[in-house]
Amino acid sequence: MKLRQFAFIATLMTAASIAGSGAPPPGSTPANWPATNEVVDLNGLRNIEFGDTEDELTRRGILRTDLDGCGPTLTGHDTVSPVFVETKLVLLWAGDPMRTPEGITAGSPVDQVWSRYPTVTRLPAPQGTHRLDGLLARTGDRAYLFLHDGRTVQKTIAGYADWARRLFDEGAGPC
Repeated sequence: MKLRQFAFIATLMTAASIAGSGAPPPGSTPANWPATNEVVDLNGLRNIEFGDTEDELTRRGILRTDLDGCGPTLTGHDTVSPVFVETKLVLLWAGDPMRTPEGITAGSPVDQVWSRYPTVTRLPAPQGTHRLDGLLARTGDRAYLFLHDGRTVQKTIAGYADWARRLFDEGAGPC
């Protein structure tokens, strides 16, 4: 893994997320979200699962590696960045409008994370850095990592818990 590149991309993605994200409109609930808003859960996305290989996703036409950018992209998922380790999908960086099944997305209040995931672990960013604090909501070997500014969620990362924690500890990003 290229940790310096990860940290640089994480900083860029966080800045982009902060600039382009907002809270859901008042009265917005999962029942009235537009159908185009997909859900990222602890298994992955619709027809994309953690543990899938790069070759398998490429063969199915889901993973594109021929584009310029920091890494492979998922067809039809412009706001999701996959993270592969030893060719296996381990994490998904999910931007707005992607939501967890519990309705957490970029722009959700941190209090909402605590109410929907009461056993989250608080992960403070290292002092003197420009990194965001995190909340790790772990279920077995999977977890959501919610990066936040103290008020609202700025980015959601889903996948294997150990990789989410490692990503946070190293300040890495999706590339």
